[in-house]
Amino acid sequence: MKMKQRNHMHLFNLFNIPFINGDYQNAYDKLVKGQFMVVPSGPGLSTIDKEEKYWNALKGADFAIPDSGLMIILARLFFNLKIKKLSGPKFMRLFLKEEVLKKQGVLFSVDPSEQESKVNNKYLNDVGVNIGKTNHYVSPFYDKKDISDEKLIEILESLEIRPKFLLLNLGGGVQERLGFYIKKNLSYKIGVICTGAAIAFETGQQARLPKWLDDLYLGWLVRIFQNPKQFSKRYFNAFRLVYVFYLCKINKL
Repeated sequence: MKMKQRNHMHLFNLFNIPFINGDYQNAYDKLVKGQFMVVPSGPGLSTIDKEEKYWNALKGADFAIPDSGLMIILARLFFNLKIKKLSGPKFMRLFLKEEVLKKQGVLFSVDPSEQESKVNNKYLNDVGVNIGKTNHYVSPFYDKKDISDEKLIEILESLEIRPKFLLLNLGGGVQERLGFYIKKNLSYKIGVICTGAAIAFETGQQARLPKWLDDLYLGWLVRIFQNPKQFSKRYFNAFRLVYVFYLCKINKL
């Protein structure tokens, strides 16, 4: 599979997913223009040959940021690609410092439960993000066969102030497909951010990663130590990504 590089935009295609090869500012500039951003994990990417709808959502994104250390290593080994890592947690820390988020109505967030919504909204308000009383939504349980949410679209369309950014704090495989649905059905452009559990590192719901561990692509190890029952199998299965890269290399993907 031939890798396509677009240097002037800091983009390259891997698995037909448009990854950004730059820094936080490159990603933020795209979101300001109302683009749809995904942050696929190693475990998520390892399933794309089997999960067509998830893969289609990733391909439908305007850009992805390279969060997976395993993906970066394999891209170098298989295709000699030098990729700059930009993790979801790092993106989140920098994004929440943006001055524009202090303005009313700029950010709208979606959470998977009432409890997480309370924790996340309190944190956002504590750090100066003006989330307001109407700019957050607790998602229903989505059927993975067909992810849609007309109620969410109606809410976003009815807001007096149209938000510039939509923060999806949902699980991988769900948030990307919901983001793709929103991109196709919302009447106006909004910067869609699929960073999943990244906000949990800031709120303390998950252990915050030391920078040196993140730089060494060892964030997965912290999560396994913190919750082995939840994450051990997930990250063990991520090594199937080697096979996905092999399929890509021989043009079978």
